[in-house]
Amino acid sequence: MAEKPSTHTKMIEPSSPLYLHPSDNPGATITTCVFNGENYDMWEKAVKNALRAKNKLGIIDGTVNKPKGENGNELNAWEACNSMIISWMFNVIDKSLHSSVAYAQTAKDMWEDLKERYAVGNAPRVHQLRSEIVNLKQEGMTVAAYYAKRVFLG
Repeated sequence: MAEKPSTHTKMIEPSSPLYLHPSDNPGATITTCVFNGENYDMWEKAVKNALRAKNKLGIIDGTVNKPKGENGNELNAWEACNSMIISWMFNVIDKSLHSSVAYAQTAKDMWEDLKERYAVGNAPRVHQLRSEIVNLKQEGMTVAAYYAKRVFLG
């Protein structure tokens, strides 16, 4: 009697960054902070924290790379995970900015593109933030709100 070829595929371990929990879905909102083009620093921290909690930060920071080869369980898992992260990021980016990131092939590409365009490291944004710090007044804000804004601005 001839033996059937093994159809057993290696399962992705729950501790793997490529593992997607059954409750993970593309419609999930991973943070309440929505990126609007002006709050990149706060949004970046919130998204990184959420992805770190889900063991997915390596997908966007480049420490978990796309597996080599044309097929395989690990490649399929990476592609599913990459697509899930892209969906999660879309869910926390204002709709007015969707067209500017819609064509990113990987979550890492999307992340790097947003970072390049909106991170505080660019000179005009640094100047704007310094001006806001100099002109910051408590006015009608509570002490807690004023302090939070002051800390955010630097």
